[in-house]
Amino acid sequence: MIQGIFLVFGIFMLDVSLAQEVFFGKVSFVSDGDTLWVLPEAVRKPRKLRIDGIDAPEICQSGGADARDVLAAYVLNRRVEVTVWRYDDYGRGLARLVLDKKDLGAQMVSTGHAWSYRWGSSLGPYSSQEVFARQARLGLFASHKPELPRDFRKRHGPCHSPMP
Repeated sequence: MIQGIFLVFGIFMLDVSLAQEVFFGKVSFVSDGDTLWVLPEAVRKPRKLRIDGIDAPEICQSGGADARDVLAAYVLNRRVEVTVWRYDDYGRGLARLVLDKKDLGAQMVSTGHAWSYRWGSSLGPYSSQEVFARQARLGLFASHKPELPRDFRKRHGPCHSPMP
C-alpha cells in the first residue's frame, strides 16, 4: 500500500492509501454495465466487481443491455488494473478499473452508458462526464428523461443479472 499518494479526478482527490487492494487481471465476464468478473493474475478464481462511482441501467431496464454490451466491448478478455476501495452489501468489490490508462467509470459515463453515482447532495465523481454526455445527448441521455437505476429498482425491483 502506498501512503500519501493522491489520484486526482476532476475536482476529487482519492487517497491511494485508502485502497484495500490493487491488482491486475483479465476480465472474464460482464454481467451488466457496472458489474464484471476479473480473474486476477496468478489466481484461479474470478472476482465479482462493481465499478465504483457509476450507476448503469439495470439489465432489464431500457439501455441496460446496451450498457453491458459497451462495457464488454471495452474490456472482455482484456487485462485491467483494479483498485478495490471497499465492498458493497452484495459482497462485490467496489473498484476503479483502468484499461490502457483510461478510467472505465469515466468512459462509461462520458459515452452516456451510466450515471455518475449520486449520494446525498453529491453528484458523484463523474459529474463533469455526465454533464458532457447529457449536453451531447449520448447514449441514455438521448432520451428526454432517462430513469435513474435506483428509481427503476424502486418501481420494479431488482433485475437478475446473468452469472458466469
